[in-house]
Amino acid sequence: MRNEKNTRTCFYPEANILDHYGITSPISLAQAKEADLVLTHRLTEALKPYGVFEEELELQRRIHVLGKLNTLVKEWIRDVSETKNLPASVIETVGGKIFTFGSYRLGVHTKGADIDALCVAPRHVERTDFFSSFLDKLKEQEEVKDLRAVEEAFVPVIKLSFDSIEIDILFARLALQTIPENLDLRDDGLLKNLDIRCIRSLNGCRVTDEILHLVPNIENFRLTLRTIKLWAKRHNIYSNILGFLGGVSWAMLVARTCQLYPNAVASTLVHKFFLVFSKWEWPNPVLLKQPEDCNLNLPVWDPRVTPSDRYHLMPIITPAYPQQNSTYNVSASTRAVMVDEFKQGLAITDDILQSKAEWSKLFEAPNFFEKYKHYIVLLASAPTEKQHLEWVGLVESKIRILVGNLEKNEFITLAHVNPQSFPGPKESREKEEVSTMWVIGVIFKKMEASENLNVDLTIDIQSFTDTVYRQAMNSKMFEADMKIQAMHVKRRQLHQLLPNLVMPKRRKHSTEGLRQMNDSSLDLSLDSDNSMSVPSPTAMPATVPTSTPVKCGPLVVINCSVGLAVPRSMRTVCPRRCLLLKGKARWRQILRYQCTLFFCLPLSLSVCLLSLSASHFHNSCLKSVQIIFYTVYISTLVCLLLVLQPNYNLIILLFPQRMVSADLSDVPLLPANPIPVVKNSIKLRLSR
Repeated sequence: MRNEKNTRTCFYPEANILDHYGITSPISLAQAKEADLVLTHRLTEALKPYGVFEEELELQRRIHVLGKLNTLVKEWIRDVSETKNLPASVIETVGGKIFTFGSYRLGVHTKGADIDALCVAPRHVERTDFFSSFLDKLKEQEEVKDLRAVEEAFVPVIKLSFDSIEIDILFARLALQTIPENLDLRDDGLLKNLDIRCIRSLNGCRVTDEILHLVPNIENFRLTLRTIKLWAKRHNIYSNILGFLGGVSWAMLVARTCQLYPNAVASTLVHKFFLVFSKWEWPNPVLLKQPEDCNLNLPVWDPRVTPSDRYHLMPIITPAYPQQNSTYNVSASTRAVMVDEFKQGLAITDDILQSKAEWSKLFEAPNFFEKYKHYIVLLASAPTEKQHLEWVGLVESKIRILVGNLEKNEFITLAHVNPQSFPGPKESREKEEVSTMWVIGVIFKKMEASENLNVDLTIDIQSFTDTVYRQAMNSKMFEADMKIQAMHVKRRQLHQLLPNLVMPKRRKHSTEGLRQMNDSSLDLSLDSDNSMSVPSPTAMPATVPTSTPVKCGPLVVINCSVGLAVPRSMRTVCPRRCLLLKGKARWRQILRYQCTLFFCLPLSLSVCLLSLSASHFHNSCLKSVQIIFYTVYISTLVCLLLVLQPNYNLIILLFPQRMVSADLSDVPLLPANPIPVVKNSIKLRLSR
């Protein structure tokens, strides 16, 4: 199936049609070979186990539900027309229609996916009518469940479940007396005299329709897009809100690939997708058509005019007027992660085309929790389920700010947030609380051979939490006991926080693991690799309350200093510490002390005795014996220092004068009086 080719001006007269798709000529016009068709069939079979194809019965049910909804809209608009005393002739032809957009309109929705819909009404129907009388009409329907209106959203929406199918309905009021059945929303003239909320609501349908009209073959486009969306979700790079790409952005990248290879089938297009975008020179924009200017004075993406547009790192521009960048949330870290995934995808598809691998390899999910050495764990908690739902939505929408703050830190190379969230641990069993947890992988700057790195992430995290709390209070959403907490966790410690299905629990094999969480804080004092934490209030006695919310007017005061501990090299050593250890670690420590006490000390004593009795030996014999003993003694000390050098406890026992105590002067103490702040502090000391 082929569509009309672009480009066009403000509307699309036939005179402007060119002989190719997109803004450039295609890279290749090669036709598909038999081997390509076989690979495409294998690709389709490989997709089926992942539920990306909906059964015909379920598809018909969706069509039936949308038909019912469309009938309700027509009835409602007629009722509104009667209440506003329109002539009977107009009421009979006033119309009204439900349009769809998003994955359902593109034909790539999966099993159980929701439907994005748009209610288009004539000019005499107000937005207030939509959120009052139409909402009441929906309440009367038996099939409608979980009905809720979000009138104050950036794009106002009514959310509902209609016969167990989730639907989001937007509203647009056009400057027309009636709404014809054959209305084409791609007509830019429809945007005249509309308010900005109606233009935003129309944008989803207009972009989706443009994409479908700008690809050479819709079926090849759909199968390719299903493949890329599944791959992106499996590789944790599918989330517009967290700085990756959303469904529309992935659709535009696939559409651009289809334009460059108009005769290729899905198996070839998937490979070409990775080839094109692994080598794409960002921030050059991805465009499906030449931008238009319809002289409606609407803001469009144009770095020549708008300075802020020049800082977009991965611009993918929507094809419908007013053109916008769909990827303004992308950061340096998320772009780096996606480009790396493009390159890996290219390597895998190269192997698939050479029959060295199967399509299933493309959908193998990488282990995010083994990829990095350091992680920042973010916890959002609220006392009730309803409050938690709103709180988590706000926190998640702002996580990209935290990622941006971490990127700006001079010691951080990359911050990769996992789009998947997990249920968080509870502070106490007695207290009712619902929490959600996100994990951010962090790569720190590489250090020189003798360089130690002191990293303070407190300001980065505090700036993020301040932004979230400020917006929550401005929107009057904030409630008591809504909290955000952050902590630094090593890779080997993640298993104590994550569900078993994500990361199986490890065996208890040493004290280098994570201590039990106390008030959702982590004490990393027993880390054993080269990074160490600095002193923190988490080492206070149990009688001192930490992370305790204190009511102060409309605010909640929380002081939760997270992931801070005294470096091992700064602790005063005491053999009694062995009693606090368990298992093999305890016996290893005891063995080290015994080695010091029962090997080095007797050897020193024997050398002293030998020197005292030197007068009883013949001079030549004495010299030989002394040389042998001193050689053995010095060699033993050197071996101990070389082999056991990382164990500061043993070295301090050998050389007590090197013992130092921890300097707690820079540690923030818990406030004596309540103050309206939320304190999340992470300080690290990294060494090679």
